[in-house]
Amino acid sequence: MKSYKIVLPLFILLLSSSIGFAQYQLDPLSANRDFSVKPGQDFFYYANGGWFKRNPIPSSETSNGLWQIIRDTINAQILRVCVQAAEDVNAPAGSSKQKIGDFYFSGMDTVKIEEMGLTPLQNELNKIDAVTDIKSLLSTMAYLRIIGVDPGFSFYMAQDEKNSSKYVINFGQGGLGLGDREYYFKTDESTTKIREEYIKHLTAMFKLMGFSESVSSDYAVKIMKMETEFAGNSRKMEELRDIEANYNKMTVAKFIEYTPSVNWKEVLNELRVPNADTVIVGQPEFFTGFEKALNSYSIDEWKTYLKWNLVNSYADYLSKPFVDQNFYFYYNVMNGVEEQKPRWKKVVDQTDGSLGELIGQVYITDYLPTGTKEKLLEIGNNIKDVYAERIKKLDWMSEETKVKALRKLSKVYMKVGYPDKWRDLSSLQIDRNSYAQNIKNVSEWSYNFRIGKYGKPVDKTEWGMTPQTYNAYYSWGNNEIVVPASNIIVPGFEGRLPDDAVLYGIIGGSTFGHEITHGFDDQGSKFDENGNLNDWWTAEDKEKFAEKTKAIVEQFNNFKVDSLHVNGENTQGENIADLGGVMMGIEAFKKTKQYKDNIKIAGLTPMQRFFLAYAYAWMINMRVESTVRLIMTDEHAPPQFRVLGPLSNFEEFYKAFNIKEGDAMWRDEDERIEIW
Repeated sequence: MKSYKIVLPLFILLLSSSIGFAQYQLDPLSANRDFSVKPGQDFFYYANGGWFKRNPIPSSETSNGLWQIIRDTINAQILRVCVQAAEDVNAPAGSSKQKIGDFYFSGMDTVKIEEMGLTPLQNELNKIDAVTDIKSLLSTMAYLRIIGVDPGFSFYMAQDEKNSSKYVINFGQGGLGLGDREYYFKTDESTTKIREEYIKHLTAMFKLMGFSESVSSDYAVKIMKMETEFAGNSRKMEELRDIEANYNKMTVAKFIEYTPSVNWKEVLNELRVPNADTVIVGQPEFFTGFEKALNSYSIDEWKTYLKWNLVNSYADYLSKPFVDQNFYFYYNVMNGVEEQKPRWKKVVDQTDGSLGELIGQVYITDYLPTGTKEKLLEIGNNIKDVYAERIKKLDWMSEETKVKALRKLSKVYMKVGYPDKWRDLSSLQIDRNSYAQNIKNVSEWSYNFRIGKYGKPVDKTEWGMTPQTYNAYYSWGNNEIVVPASNIIVPGFEGRLPDDAVLYGIIGGSTFGHEITHGFDDQGSKFDENGNLNDWWTAEDKEKFAEKTKAIVEQFNNFKVDSLHVNGENTQGENIADLGGVMMGIEAFKKTKQYKDNIKIAGLTPMQRFFLAYAYAWMINMRVESTVRLIMTDEHAPPQFRVLGPLSNFEEFYKAFNIKEGDAMWRDEDERIEIW
């Protein structure tokens, strides 16, 4: 067997040991400021503008900032894991090292990838060509879902929102190559141009599949027509936030009434859930439209649509022409990215995304600071304690509802660091022969893992993120927060523990406080302590809460990028969580010695450091195109507004930076929002 030596780029070796050393010899909170901007004018740029000026967005990225620094640090570590595994050609078959090494190697073997071209998908293309009627069409659509392609509609399994102890099958709207319905209907210049470029992109991709110019152009127009129809039957993002309206539980027989042409029992059998008798249909009207489309578009048109979905899903794992065309539209046109990332970065990202549980087991052993779990738990428990204190003191909530809120809070379970048990990936087959085939194998394994839960008890020990993921989440169904180990990383404090202002501004406020508040945001507040959709509010308290959430919607509706306003309705859950997170971070920080003794660091008061640290948590400079796409497709507001919005509601912030009436950050007292 040939032995290949994969050499680590020199700058990665330097990065993993000293990233940011030159930038952060000074205290980062002090060094990152831009003194040409006043705190009361725009605190986001005051706090972070100095760093932005010194560190423009790389031409291969959609953004730059704290998250990118941390991801680069983690990716440097993961690269070492991948390269060391790939160099060991004698790793035991089926071992974690063999799978990680072979997956990474297959992604880096561009010679073989170029030789193979579109052939890794030939079996799937043949299946699509063999479709002759609606029954075989639906069977093929089911197969494509198993390998990670999602045409026509969405399908997934999750905990039943009204019975969190059980899993339930969900069907919903989907099938849009542009991602969100508004891209098909907005008439502004930017969105119109994206639609025009999308048709060109579709044409180019069909040409790469081997079709003529005229046929490819015709196919592109047909795909656009179909997807526009799907979009017209889809609900808007903000409408998808209405949990009750999107919870439509019915028997499979009832579901068939919406789509007489579809025998969902047969489809579910193809989807490997033969015993399902009940489903949740998120948007029934979408499936009424799907029924119409099944009969108004020819089988050949549907086959063309499936081919597009297949190649679109796998473009990044094929030969260079497919990769380049996919990059041009989805990254350059839609996000403003000028050039592609180096190959190794993309393959490291994909290896981590596909085999993250295997990599995580190495990561926690080789790269985690000692005591990570303990420190995270300490901060999380302190945040949880002040949350209880806050709830007890709320002046707008009745005692009856407070008792239930406190009961729910007491049952919030905190998973921090890394799981106590790992998923068993022994049945997953990975080799060096084909990158795209490895992706298919991972997709099928992941599908079987998820769908295999049906009919079994909910496993509340399971994690939805790996320890090397710099992010966190709250789960309604489990009433839990999950904070992976990498959240302990704070750039600029390598080799030393940050002061409490930094810990409580970033890990306390924007992480633990934020995630716990998701249990009490506009959606999380509809679930009880057991994770079931259940109204535990008095009517009067619910009305008061709605008034407060309405106010935060209005605040964020006023933020805009160019002429596009933030969707305050769609982003309200995250905005409520940010506001609550900052509040809990402040209250927990006030209990520390640093705050009580008014200890200054780098000339900054404790509370100044707290707010600068919170802004540091969102030190992300995004391209305008990426920011616009975020507003149109995501429930999170752009980073700058996640700083400007919540901080403008706090008296402590005004005092710390001498914010005065007339400053852009100023809000009159009756305009300031306090929820939790």
